Amino acid sequence: MISLHSRIARHVTPEPAVSVRALSRIHGRGEQRVLALDGIDLEVRQGELLCLLGASGCGKSTLLHLIAGLDRPTCGELRVCGGQPAVMFQDSALFPWLTVAENVAFPMEMHGVAAPDRKRRVRELLELVHLEGFADHRPHQLSGGMRQRTALARALAQDARVLLMDEPFGALDAMLRDRLHDELERVWSRTGLTIVFVTHNPREAARLADRVVVLSSRPGRIADEIDVAIERPRRIDSPEVSQLAARLTDRLKEIIRASARNPAEDA
Repeated sequence: MISLHSRIARHVTPEPAVSVRALSRIHGRGEQRVLALDGIDLEVRQGELLCLLGASGCGKSTLLHLIAGLDRPTCGELRVCGGQPAVMFQDSALFPWLTVAENVAFPMEMHGVAAPDRKRRVRELLELVHLEGFADHRPHQLSGGMRQRTALARALAQDARVLLMDEPFGALDAMLRDRLHDELERVWSRTGLTIVFVTHNPREAARLADRVVVLSSRPGRIADEIDVAIERPRRIDSPEVSQLAARLTDRLKEIIRASARNPAEDA
């Protein structure tokens, strides 16, 4: 395990927001059976920004979907404190026929929030993600980064205490992704959310995380946990972030090589 003498953000508390015990997930039956996750034990602390890092197909998105309640484990226990998590995907999944403000208001409308309260909250959230001048725009009028910021505001509109993010910036160019890292860190520091962020990018994990959990290749198991001591705010090109990204990359290569030597494990 890589030890970096963690310096966790001040709003992180020891109490778990997400608790996972001996969790496994098998897809399919018979000869089509695939062990996607095997014996996952994980606690995410309240207020923590945790990155799940692993190669494609390692089960990190499967784990996120289980935490979100979009899928059920084959065995094991999973508990999320503070109600249903909010989820943000790589595709912003905005309703194209609704304006930015209407997209953000949608989950509140579904939960019966009164119109005056919805309007006030939408205004607050658009200011939080720096989209206050785009309330009446429709998704096709926005850049990719603005669509993702709208999706973030819509996730925050659910008033969830846990936000799950499945490679939300993966389709964006490097400069825009870096700007959205700054935005996410700012929103996280202001709201005190617990964030579980899935990525296959070691530099993104080093840039964002309080802690990085590395999953092995299929079947997905926790191969390493790294506490990140780099002070915030961070720069994606800082020597500290670059050094950690290189170490994470080396660790992933070790895990992939080990999996290639043991291909029968996922049978």
